[in-house]
Amino acid sequence: MPLTAPASNRLVRIEQARDLVFQGRSIAVDSGVSPWITQSWQRCLDMGLQPTQAVDFDAVSTQQMRRVQEACRPLVQAAQPVLVELARAIADIRYFAILTNADGIVVDVHGPVDRQDRRAEMIARVGVDLSEKAVGTTAISAALTELQPVWLHRGEHFFNDTGVYSCAGAPVFGPDGLCAGMLDLTGIETMERPALKHLVRRSARSIENSWLLSTSHALVLRLNWPGNQPGDDSDGLLTLDQDGHIVGANPTARQMLSLSPATPGQPMHASDVFASHWESLFDAAGRQDNTRELPLWSGLRLQTQALQPGAPAHPAAQAKAQISPQAKPLKDVQTDMIREAVTQARGNVAEAARALGISRATVYRKLGAPRS
Repeated sequence: MPLTAPASNRLVRIEQARDLVFQGRSIAVDSGVSPWITQSWQRCLDMGLQPTQAVDFDAVSTQQMRRVQEACRPLVQAAQPVLVELARAIADIRYFAILTNADGIVVDVHGPVDRQDRRAEMIARVGVDLSEKAVGTTAISAALTELQPVWLHRGEHFFNDTGVYSCAGAPVFGPDGLCAGMLDLTGIETMERPALKHLVRRSARSIENSWLLSTSHALVLRLNWPGNQPGDDSDGLLTLDQDGHIVGANPTARQMLSLSPATPGQPMHASDVFASHWESLFDAAGRQDNTRELPLWSGLRLQTQALQPGAPAHPAAQAKAQISPQAKPLKDVQTDMIREAVTQARGNVAEAARALGISRATVYRKLGAPRS
């Protein structure tokens, strides 16, 4: 398709910006090139790279790739169904999808890759290093650095060799809140399609949600602001274990609740976030009307929907399903169950905790007993 006048002007402005930056001069704020792109160009120059250098698109060693694939197994599994649908969506525009880890190493490829075109074949290979230090400024390196969706067109890439690509990229965050990789949509010598930034962002959110829901948990909370009913990929998602600890959260939930990435060995508890009894969250999941507003310690309120995966996973919830509406409150039933388990274990708290599937700390907390 021939370039339209606006598209041609855009390429000219990109080229002018490149010339100025590579000459060590500053560019105007209305150059049409985002500051984070010029910052990436400058980092490449500081690494001693030159735009005229040939790009080798080297793959990492077999041994390193084994470690990468093992570490990325949950990410790749969660991404599979999303990438299949994404490949269908972009099939007619000559773009394909690339999934990398947090270091920019390709771990999966989907879509109509023209393997007869060396420019496609070189980047659409599992194991190739597409980090900034290896291939300069790309949507991949930019998304992993900026941790936000990006769009790069032709000459906005650093190397002349990569100036044939147009790319949209978005970071993918794991259940722990840390960036685990990124999703990239790439076309070769094709027209600019900045709307793909929206598509890649939505697809990245779908991968994050799929990954989060595939992890072990006892309760899922779908979160939205009052007036917005939960029910799609735009929801905040929070998962809890049977003791009420936060197992994981998607980026939307972390923004809603001001949650930082998880710290190993220091899990947050639902009671640290919600200004209400955390047991009531499991209680709500057992009711037909499981959507309600909950107060936060920040003073805000969230619309929440509590859902349990399959059969009730919380010991107290299991007991509640077997008792009448006039029976004891949920937390009392749970305490009774814990006492009974400790009795049957002849006072062995560790054995009782294993039988109930909870931690020893929870047993001590619920019974109000000092730890030995």
